[in-house]
Order: sequence, then C-alpha cells, then structure tokens
Amino acid sequence: MTSTLPYDATRLAQCADEIIVNVRELAARGWTPATSSNFSRRMDAENVAITVSGRDKGRLVEADIMVVDLDGQPVATTQKSSAETLLHTQLYKRFPDIGCVLHTHSLNQTVASRLYAADGAIRLEGYELLKAFAGNTTHETSLDLPVLPNSQDMPELAAQVERLLDEGPMWGYLIDGHGLYAWGRDMAEARRHLEAFEFLITCELELRRLGTSSAQLSRSAP
Repeated sequence: MTSTLPYDATRLAQCADEIIVNVRELAARGWTPATSSNFSRRMDAENVAITVSGRDKGRLVEADIMVVDLDGQPVATTQKSSAETLLHTQLYKRFPDIGCVLHTHSLNQTVASRLYAADGAIRLEGYELLKAFAGNTTHETSLDLPVLPNSQDMPELAAQVERLLDEGPMWGYLIDGHGLYAWGRDMAEARRHLEAFEFLITCELELRRLGTSSAQLSRSAP
C-alpha cells in the first residue's frame, strides 16, 4: 500500500528549486560561509520547505530541502533542520502573508551585530533605500534594525522576537555575533529586504569608520 504524503510533493519541488537557485546566488556573495545560514519558503497553510541542517548552501540539491510544520517539527522525514527553525516558523505562524524567510551570515552583518549589540539596534535614517522595505514610501523616516543577544535557547530567543514584533512593523533583525534574518511575502520581497539591509548596514559601518552615523547626519541637516 502506497502512503500519501501530508503535503503536495509538486509544491515542495517548486519551493526547493526556488530556494536552491536564490541561495546559490547568496552563497556566491559570501553570505553563507561554511555550512551556516538557513532558508525557508512557505508551501501552504500548514507546511514550510526549509534547508536541511549542515549542508553547504552553495551546493544545495533538492534532497537538501525538507518539510516542517508550523511548530518546526519534521514532516514525513527523518532529516533534521536547523536548530533555529523556530525562528522561521514563528513568523509563518504569526503572519499568514509571510512566504519566505532568509537567514545569512555576511561579514558586514556579523561585524555590525558585534559593534551595535550594546545599543540593541542600528538606527537607519534618511536613506533613499529605506523605500525598499514593504510599506515605506519615503526616505524621510527612520528604522531600527534590532540586534538581539545570541542564545542557544531558541524558545527564549523566539520570545524576544515576539516582543519586538508586538511593538510595530519589522522586516528583519540581527543576532549578536551571528547574522541577519529578513523576510517577505515571497522570495523576491524577502531578497529585496535582505539586500537592502546588507547595503544599509555597510553604509553604517563606513560612516562609523568615518566617525558619524546616518542618525547624526539627519540631525545636523538644515
């Protein structure tokens, strides 16, 4: 008797292909060193396609993408996803319109997470690229990119994220000494948010090297 999978196998293949193509491009930029980072795509109302733990993200194949439910539990597989799976599924569970979550470890993201950990956030202000974030229509605004303490206690880390989400719109956050989480309604929007954060973080690091910040420049503008 042939068992029936509790999800659409064709949909999994579609999500896997989308993850593989996009993540290879991110890996080529050096944003997924060693076997770091994890990536996911919503399949349906109950299931998420996510990268298997410990895989080289620049060489993913379809077998490196597995399915978890919205509680982060494996579905019809003995494979293991990242210990950080809960940080993905909490977003899918809370926001039905979120369709993709991307977690990378670029050099700039990791360095910035160390430098701004004590502040708890990076203030991004006055940049034209702030309009890259869904819902923002002007550069005349500011955005705080939270920096959370690193922890191996995923439920506690997820609880900290929940408290931040309660405070207002968010498009991503950093973890100290770790990397960046960004998300969106689909892969294209999630990548736009990820790439915008990467660029703005790089700008802030350069401004810091020069002895200023976007917030200071905005306050001194006539």
